[in-house]
Amino acid sequence: MKTRIYGIRNCDTMKKAFAWLEANGIAYEFHDYKKGGVPPGKLKEWAGKAGWEKLANTRGPTWRKIPEAGRENLTEARMLALLEEHTSAIRRPIVEAGAKLLVGFDEGKFAEAFRSAIR
Repeated sequence: MKTRIYGIRNCDTMKKAFAWLEANGIAYEFHDYKKGGVPPGKLKEWAGKAGWEKLANTRGPTWRKIPEAGRENLTEARMLALLEEHTSAIRRPIVEAGAKLLVGFDEGKFAEAFRSAIR
């Protein structure tokens, strides 16, 4: 199973996810939003799998800096456009593990998703 993790390298939650993957012998590729942006079509793909509401880190400082008018009456299209523009507001990490998609770091969900790959 090929694993790809998306986020921002210096984020504390990302560091926890990296540490967990490494401690459990899970090889992964990393895509940094700060350096490469969000790959075209990924937000729409993730929204289809996890729900667009789960993709935003609404508790983070980037979200709070977005004018309130921009955060009101959100639809999927408006949310995805906001996240495309403000990549730091995307919840981290987003992990593609084969057909599975993990949004955010939860040790139990990681253990379940990678059960067959943990050494």
